[in-house]
Amino acid sequence: MVGHDERGTTMTGVDPGRLDDQQLMKELENIHRTRHDTLLYGSNDALRAHNERMAQLEGEYLRRNPGRVVAAGRTREGARDRDAGGTPPHGPGATEGG
Repeated sequence: MVGHDERGTTMTGVDPGRLDDQQLMKELENIHRTRHDTLLYGSNDALRAHNERMAQLEGEYLRRNPGRVVAAGRTREGARDRDAGGTPPHGPGATEGG
């Protein structure tokens, strides 16, 4: 694991409710970027702390953005259409080629 030392540390951070929108997005980007290494190489305690922090940050994002755009291809119905060979969904978040 490059650049990570989990010994004697716990995941801490500012209460997500106190972050402004830009800070919240930066925290979310960081935690998603570090997720894979934590899953593969982190201790059970590190993974548990990562899970808790990610849930806090994502929960705050969802609280602030209840009407966020959901791409049709990211729903169960959209996935079933895709699996059935239907036309790929178009709109926000959709990409060409499925």
